This record gives sequence, C-alpha cells and structure tokens, in this order.
Amino acid sequence: MDSFYSPEELKTLGLKEYGEDVRISRKCSIYGAGNISLGSHVRIDDFCLLSGKISLGSYVHIAAGAMLFGGEAGIRFGDYSTISSRGAVYALSDDYSGEHMTNPTVPEKYTAVVEAPVEIGAHCIIGTGCTVLPGVSLGEGCSVGAMSLINKSLPPWGIYAGIPARRLKERSRKLLDLCRELESNN
Repeated sequence: MDSFYSPEELKTLGLKEYGEDVRISRKCSIYGAGNISLGSHVRIDDFCLLSGKISLGSYVHIAAGAMLFGGEAGIRFGDYSTISSRGAVYALSDDYSGEHMTNPTVPEKYTAVVEAPVEIGAHCIIGTGCTVLPGVSLGEGCSVGAMSLINKSLPPWGIYAGIPARRLKERSRKLLDLCRELESNN
C-alpha cells in the first residue's frame, strides 16, 4: 500500500479543489477540508496538520511535521514554495498580553484571538523549525533559515535568519531560469 492517498481516495477527502499529481500522506491531519485548495504537483508529507482556509499553488511541498493554521483569515503559498519539517504558519493566535485568557478550552468571551492572513510568495523556502506569525507576507523568492521567527513581512529575494528573522543577503534568481526550463519541458 502506498503511503499517499490514491487519486480515488483524494476525491473522498472533501477538498475545495485540487490539481493533478497531488500527493497527501495518509498520516496527514486535515481539518476543514472544504476550505483547502491545492494546485498541481503538491506534496504533503507525514504528520502534517492543515486547518482552516489554506491555498497552495503548484509545485508546493509541505514537509513532515509542518503545521498550517489558517483560521478564517487564511494562508496562501505561491507556486514553487516550500516549508521544511516542523515549521509552523499561523494566521491566528491567542493574545498573549495578559489582557485576555488563552486557549480553546476557555469560553470565547474571555479570549481575544488575533487573526490576519499570511502570504508566502512564489519560490519561497521556509527552513526547518521556523515559525511564521499572523499578518506576515514573505515576498517572492524569500529564503528563511532554520529555527527563525518570522514576525514581520519580508521583502522579496532575500536570505533571512534569526529570532526575529533578519536579512542576511540577496538570494540568487537563477531558479527563475530553471523554472522557465521546467515549464517549457512540460
């Protein structure tokens, strides 16, 4: 038995929409499948968690143990983007100021959930163990090193790392030539 859902099984998951060559691990947890859209050539590995509004472009990889919490605000990954293992993207979070209580076991009237959309541009790579917070946008071509905290939007085509993530240098755009070559061969 294959560790990924078959094309017939994908139809039964209740996804909003999906393209060709979509591979989702049988060990992935999906909540609110009707709010999740996937492009073509998408792979979602073991032990991932997808919840809320999520849109993944084409040629997107969600590595083992990554978690995407889209809530109502939503998360969008552009084409050719990826998040490595144990990374997390949050479009919603509790208010940690102490002005409100936290966690889902507390009645809503005592909590304050912060919710804002997250945009991951095309050709972005988010390294292992990174955390992306609500309202953040990663510009096209961003590369974020392992264990970084992305708490503000990052301009395109930079290499970033740290807590919080800081720009280290410019990222090469050679991959755009490789992308054009791949697309012309398909």
